[in-house]
Amino acid sequence: SHGPCTGFPRTLGQAEALDRICELDLVISLNIPFETLKDRLSARWVHPGSGRVYNMDFNPPHVQGVDDLTGEPLVQREDDRPEAVAARLRKYKDAAKPVIELYKSRGILHSFSGTETNKIWPYVYTLLSSKIPPLLSDEEN
Repeated sequence: SHGPCTGFPRTLGQAEALDRICELDLVISLNIPFETLKDRLSARWVHPGSGRVYNMDFNPPHVQGVDDLTGEPLVQREDDRPEAVAARLRKYKDAAKPVIELYKSRGILHSFSGTETNKIWPYVYTLLSSKIPPLLSDEEN
């Protein structure tokens, strides 16, 4: 199951494996408040019969708590319940902390904080634009 923490690398072991195949020059860390992540993850509900997924914030069912097509009740997966989500986030944070420290010590970590992607993205875009030279066609070189 891919949660919002699909970032890579997530553990020190993964970071070391990545080091063996490429040299990173830029690492982006998005700091989203714990409560925001918990609310977002907990907003996911599923129709068990079909596997249709609803999100109460982004694509809610027409009638709260029931599947649009069958009218059958929606359920929340065990690992999407708020207390399970909180435990998952804590575990993720513990594993990711040394990874963040590693990249910070190398001077390649850039952190962005916020609760909404569309507000954070312009800053990330500006950073990336400053690091990646614009592509020039042959005539311009």
